[in-house]
Amino acid sequence: MPQRPFAQVDVFGSTPFLGNPVAVVLDAECIADDEMQRIARWTNLSETTFVLPPTREGADYRLRILTPGGELPFAGHPTLGSAAAWLHAGGVPQGADIVQECAAGLVRVRRTGGLLAFEAPPMVRSGPMDEDEVDAIADAFGIARERILDQAWIDNGPGWCIVRLASADEVLALEPDLARIPDAMVGAIGAYPPGSPHAFELRSFAPAIGVAEDPVCGSMNASAAQWMTAAGIAAAPYTVSQGARLERAGEISIATDADGGVWVGGACTVAITGSIEA
Repeated sequence: MPQRPFAQVDVFGSTPFLGNPVAVVLDAECIADDEMQRIARWTNLSETTFVLPPTREGADYRLRILTPGGELPFAGHPTLGSAAAWLHAGGVPQGADIVQECAAGLVRVRRTGGLLAFEAPPMVRSGPMDEDEVDAIADAFGIARERILDQAWIDNGPGWCIVRLASADEVLALEPDLARIPDAMVGAIGAYPPGSPHAFELRSFAPAIGVAEDPVCGSMNASAAQWMTAAGIAAAPYTVSQGARLERAGEISIATDADGGVWVGGACTVAITGSIEA
């Protein structure tokens, strides 16, 4: 079996090893689907990515994103981590931005001030959840339904929905029983007091794909930002903290551009390089 370049990248962590790691297999052409899944289960990270030649005009590379439980059409921290690994390995974009091809379409990645940021793809499903779905989440979170101030589908590929609580402390205090919502892809977000280092605390739970809690989740932050800015809940730019309950210190930067696009950025550190036999 050939030796392929491999990297592990710490994403959304300004302090090394406190962000969210992603495993990246570069030059992944001819790896079979079932072997990709075996590798993703073996790395046992929330995501493992495989970089392939592009098939769409304008793309710099194609990315497949696998969790221990299956494949995702799009995910945020794997997008940034894979771009960082590709650049570190000598990749040169065709234009000013890196353009990633994935199952969700083309995603632009921009280098700004030493950080990488991706443009949030459009949501494929949005709007309020059914009340029985909200009740099930409240029950699994061990909270009264009245503590959920807002809720919505914010699905940009993985299948996310979200609930908003009154404060960051309430989000951090959650002790979810995910066995009650085994098919869920759900997040909780709450605001910090004005003047705090971050505007919001967010947590992401994904039992549906074999990830109990994602340390720092770019795709959910992207769609949460689209939802909250459109609904007037938040105004960009702002930053989000995520991962404290898992002893991480993720920091996600949210910005908007003149065309109304939402950009999700953070630090990326290529922590491990080597090769993998696959």
